[in-house]
Amino acid sequence: MMTVFFLVALLLFSAIVMVLWNAILPDVTGVKAISFEQALGILVLSKILFGGFHSRGGWQRGNHNQWRNKFQEKLGHMTPEEKEKFKAEWRNRFRGGRCGMDRDDTSVTPNE
Repeated sequence: MMTVFFLVALLLFSAIVMVLWNAILPDVTGVKAISFEQALGILVLSKILFGGFHSRGGWQRGNHNQWRNKFQEKLGHMTPEEKEKFKAEWRNRFRGGRCGMDRDDTSVTPNE
């Protein structure tokens, strides 16, 4: 029963990839339309490269909690001055919403 569900899901996702590809990409980027088999190949390739299709792939809720607990423990060992310095540095890095990419960073000096 699980095998049938998997195959139906795989075929359905392949059809969705093909329809979306053929509806959007030829007009936007000028690429050719793809066949069902090519869509299946793209789907399998994306699975290999990026993971997914199951709850264990990607960002797990358990990993998030583990990271959060580790971070809270690290912050708990900081003095109030260290916490304020840490917060100020991250506010400086992320101001403007671009992770500090468009700011002049005067805190880093080149080695001479």
